[in-house]
Amino acid sequence: MDLTDEQWSLIEPLLPARKLKREDRPGRTPTPSRALWDGILWILRTGAQWSELPREKYPPYKTVHRWFQGWVRDGTFRAVLRALALDLKERGGFDLEEGFVDAYFASAKNGGPASGKPKRGKGTKVMAAADGAGLPLAIGAASASPHETKLLEATLDESLIDELPERLIGDKAYDADKLDERLWHQRGVKLIAPHRRGRKTKDGRELRRYRRRWKMERLFAWLQNFRRLVTRYEVKVQNFLGFLHLGCILILLRQF
Repeated sequence: MDLTDEQWSLIEPLLPARKLKREDRPGRTPTPSRALWDGILWILRTGAQWSELPREKYPPYKTVHRWFQGWVRDGTFRAVLRALALDLKERGGFDLEEGFVDAYFASAKNGGPASGKPKRGKGTKVMAAADGAGLPLAIGAASASPHETKLLEATLDESLIDELPERLIGDKAYDADKLDERLWHQRGVKLIAPHRRGRKTKDGRELRRYRRRWKMERLFAWLQNFRRLVTRYEVKVQNFLGFLHLGCILILLRQF
């Protein structure tokens, strides 16, 4: 469940400085950041309630929860994720010849902002873009009500690196001429998707790339191995997005 020494050595330098206990003032010793992260990751992996955090192994759950919310508010999790992604890119760890886009539905048990109510019930849509190997390049959470084509560009704006794949491959939902044009003219990205019924606007040779879209499904399988990402229990969508960032952090750490 916990981070290895090697993984922590990569994360620790990326965290914001914390105030240390002053020698001239009595008080409690600050909880180590590593113990806080291990507690948060236990919640991420198990999907348990905060109050179920094992007290004999981790700090008090209220302390862990308070730090989690603080790191969400100040953008720490996204900053760590972006730093790891940029490091991986510098070492040639991303395949940007092609990439993949898709979304999955997470039921929002407690409602809250960005929890639309389509046919499947109240929930949140997790949008993601991946590189040619299925590693996360961008991640976002939005209401499940809007169509995916209306959420794609906002998701790409959250790219973890300063470059997008030359081609993005999606399912039939992304077969939209106006979206194709915007991505090509504004971002230099070619969108490839199978035709919807009655439309034949794509080169059949390019559609052969669609056979590799299973890598996107594999990324979602990796994320949903973290049980806190299967169902959204957080009322604040920012907290759910923080858990998504943590899931992506653990996926990228496997590449180091």
